Amino acid sequence: MKNSLTLLASLPVDEAAALLIGRVWIDGSGPVLVLVTAAGVFDLSSVAPTASQLLELPAPAQAVRAAAPALPRLASTDCVLANSAADVRKPGLPWLLAPCDLQAIKAAGVTFVASMLERVIEEQAGGDASKAEAVRAAVVGVIGDNLGSVKPGSPEAAQLKEVLIAQGVWSQYLEVGIGPDAEIFTKSQPLSAVGTGAEVGLHPHSRWNNPEPEIVLAVNSRGEVQGATLGNDVNLRDFEGRSALLLGKAKDNNASCAIGPLIRLFDEYFTIDHVRMSDLTMTVTGPEGFEMTGGSSLSMISRDPLDLVAQAIGANHQYPDGFMLFLGTMFAPTQDRHGPGQGFTHVVGDVVTVSTPQLGSLVNRVTTSDQAAPWTFGLAALMQSLARRGLLK
Repeated sequence: MKNSLTLLASLPVDEAAALLIGRVWIDGSGPVLVLVTAAGVFDLSSVAPTASQLLELPAPAQAVRAAAPALPRLASTDCVLANSAADVRKPGLPWLLAPCDLQAIKAAGVTFVASMLERVIEEQAGGDASKAEAVRAAVVGVIGDNLGSVKPGSPEAAQLKEVLIAQGVWSQYLEVGIGPDAEIFTKSQPLSAVGTGAEVGLHPHSRWNNPEPEIVLAVNSRGEVQGATLGNDVNLRDFEGRSALLLGKAKDNNASCAIGPLIRLFDEYFTIDHVRMSDLTMTVTGPEGFEMTGGSSLSMISRDPLDLVAQAIGANHQYPDGFMLFLGTMFAPTQDRHGPGQGFTHVVGDVVTVSTPQLGSLVNRVTTSDQAAPWTFGLAALMQSLARRGLLK
């Protein structure tokens, strides 16, 4: 994994123009908010003590750019990236954390037609991967696979719903896929996400699961999108397929949420329009030599990213520390791994890389949640760390 955590692979192709913020762990200090460039990692504590508070500023990019010349240099970016690999990490040297801290971690589900159909298939198969191929053929035979032209919440979508109900194939996943209300759920807890180089966890009882490569928006308490990063919404297809009421157990396990490597702040070089046109690529390399590639194009999303933000925050729901919002994925792997008709599932040791040119790459190795490093640094620990550093006011 260390070989994938390089400047060339991890940072945006236009890194010289990018404003990249993150968090590093420093022994004796704890998490430190930083500005990251190819030349080095710089302490941003004089601008804001946390990522959440930085994004609350009226113009975060402008504030970071103005402060940059005087920021203390903590380490070389090469060294921090190399030390972020969990399997070779050396004590005493900084390493990257997930770039968010106090923010709630939310996710939008069923935002692409391809993933919507796969959720219906999971439901119909009852979480049994061996039944997926036959169910997929049956579902597509009735519903078709060209729902991309249907605008969620439109009169045409309502009419389609009536037709599908009459045919007996309506699903809760179709409801959030083409109905007026988006699925917005809690993916993980503040401070629980892991960063690039860390291990990601699968529930040890899961036998059908997959990575979900996504763009993640960084949104402040006013509902303003201030930047974007990458995420892996590790997903248990068998748990959710058995019952939608198991969504929490399918999604929120130790180390099951990866975000990073860095938040790229919006400015004149990178905006929400760049997010809308992003193409994500994902590779899975297994310890037995298995390889799988896939992707997700934001241009094919069913709901605009800002519509998803508006459905997550507003008069009915507030986030005083802001939130991170996974935008969903069109990637739902069906490539056989363990035999014909078995589809894809992870094995321990898989290395997952999610990348897009303007955000860099997020790299993680798969383990089980009970074997991943336990989450022990919570909100109380963060407050104590900030107090020791004199950053609480």
